[in-house]
Amino acid sequence: MKPKIVLLHGWPLSERMWVSQAAALRSAGHDPVTPHLYRRGASIDDWAAQLLRELFQPIVAVGASMGGYCALALARRAPERVLGLALVSSRADADSWDRRREREHTISALRDGEVPEGAEPDVLLEHLAQAQEAMRDRLDLGGVVASFGGPLLVCVGDQDELVSVEESRELASSALDGRLEVFEGAGHFPSLEQPQRFNEVLLEFVSQWAT
Repeated sequence: MKPKIVLLHGWPLSERMWVSQAAALRSAGHDPVTPHLYRRGASIDDWAAQLLRELFQPIVAVGASMGGYCALALARRAPERVLGLALVSSRADADSWDRRREREHTISALRDGEVPEGAEPDVLLEHLAQAQEAMRDRLDLGGVVASFGGPLLVCVGDQDELVSVEESRELASSALDGRLEVFEGAGHFPSLEQPQRFNEVLLEFVSQWAT
């Protein structure tokens, strides 16, 4: 059975960030889905559990930033169903104490009505705050990366201020079948900043499940 390509969006964006990638995948004969992640539960693990109940075929999970945490949670809960992983501007470890404090400030600002840059206009601030809480409390899934049996693609922009090239290289190296792709001149969302090149990389990655 051909796998479903599951495109998992970042924060504070929505599934609309994947419009270009979904179109390119369909044109290449793949079957992508772009789920909305907000309002799926209190934890990243809850999100993964709900998605697994909705999707019945094998999965190739592609996650940007927050979506990468969900992709790894899918692999943790159902490693037999996740055939491949692509982590874009994401990481496998849990938040540091400093990062948790930063998230607390963000959560407070959201609940005070502050709209984050780039937020989708129809996403409620409370849902963004709940997503920050889920990210703050997520598990360290470095062990999932180390034991994952399928191919792992790690993508990062060399201008990303949140995820460095070096830690992305270490993430790819920790996998059994890991590969790093660096997007020169791109920041935190290379799929939006360099869609043509990103689509080429993504299509090459998923081509191994084309038949």
